[in-house]
Amino acid sequence: MEQLVRFSVSMEEGLLHQFDHLIEQKGYTNRSEAVRDIVRDTLVEESVKTPGGIVYGALVFVYDHHKRELEKSLSNLQHDYYENIISTSHVHVDHDHCMEVVLLHGKAVILKAIAEKLLSFKGVKHGKLTLTMALKGHHHGK
Repeated sequence: MEQLVRFSVSMEEGLLHQFDHLIEQKGYTNRSEAVRDIVRDTLVEESVKTPGGIVYGALVFVYDHHKRELEKSLSNLQHDYYENIISTSHVHVDHDHCMEVVLLHGKAVILKAIAEKLLSFKGVKHGKLTLTMALKGHHHGK
């Protein structure tokens, strides 16, 4: 585990009160852990913006399973990108709709392209891609 380094932060009193309220709402035990999480989140956000960066992703989408040829198109796309797709999970939401969760790994630009293609299929109602990466040197909970 890396050694912790102490530093100070100055901010307006009103902003600090808002931050303390947020810390309490989220259940942090202290400001330091909240600041560490904010820094980690910002680093991950910036990292996934790099087109060539290697990231992990979760693509969640809902679709109308009665749409002709949609399931075939979804399957074909997933086979086209088998090297980037780690796994899929399928849920029957109701009589007409299904939800899939597709876990991905690879270059951010490729994962974004997969999501854009898949979400553009007629019959896909809604979806969202979330990208993340493992930060070196971070061992949460240890």
